[in-house]
Amino acid sequence: MGRIKRETLLGTLGYFSSVAILLSLLFWHLNSEGFSESNFMVASFFVLLLAGGWGYIISTHLLAPKLQQDANLSHLSSEILHELNIPLSTIKANTTLLKKRISDEKSLKRLERIDSSSLRLERLYKELVYSIKKEIHPIEKERFSLYDVLLERIDTFRSFERHNFILDGEDVVIYADKIGFEKMIDNILMNAMKYSEKNSTISVSTHNNTLIIKDNGIGMDETQLLRIYERYYQGDTKRDGDGIGLALVKSYCDSEEIDIKIDSKKGVGTEVSLRFKVNFVSVSNQI
Repeated sequence: MGRIKRETLLGTLGYFSSVAILLSLLFWHLNSEGFSESNFMVASFFVLLLAGGWGYIISTHLLAPKLQQDANLSHLSSEILHELNIPLSTIKANTTLLKKRISDEKSLKRLERIDSSSLRLERLYKELVYSIKKEIHPIEKERFSLYDVLLERIDTFRSFERHNFILDGEDVVIYADKIGFEKMIDNILMNAMKYSEKNSTISVSTHNNTLIIKDNGIGMDETQLLRIYERYYQGDTKRDGDGIGLALVKSYCDSEEIDIKIDSKKGVGTEVSLRFKVNFVSVSNQI
């Protein structure tokens, strides 16, 4: 990153210097030959021609390595992701076959755990593909049901058998980066689970274009609330995590024009509110 910034700065200075020299030559030519419309047009044409050529050379020098780097990264990522997908598909296929042949309840329960883990790996695989593509190309937005996404993500966390979840309110259609939206919801739900007692209730509701996720966990004081969006900040260092979850949530909300508000009280719990603006499309049925 430092190298790119340095080259960009040098390119800018070089272009600025070259334009300054060309303008000086233009002034010298008009001063010596006398100012006239024809002299000005001829001199200006050569100045613009040289400036455009020099600008093209500088731009090519700066952009070509970056474009080549993106192409190499895209090719390498495609190969790695393809190789990762093969064992994942093999695990899923063999788990399905074993379920049909095994009747022992204990063995079936173990297969269910393997199946759940493979689904989680598949989810991580898709998120990895998404993250790589996002760095190289803009992510296309799509319309999707808020209820379907919430139900899918909540069912995933229910499989951990740690917390109770309540889902109610209105269903709405969202126009946004769907995978990014799902990752945002996952981060908020994981925080709610991480900072609340096992078997406690986490409520998820939607009303008036607003999604609210509320827990009865340890909560945060005012000092912690001021720093919650800081990358790598953790209010409770005894808990597992990297301290980047809410920073990613805030970044996504800013990019999708979603208003995020977090209310919390120490020893009481935390409430995260997401209000949709541009993303909100229409109200559907009650959840």
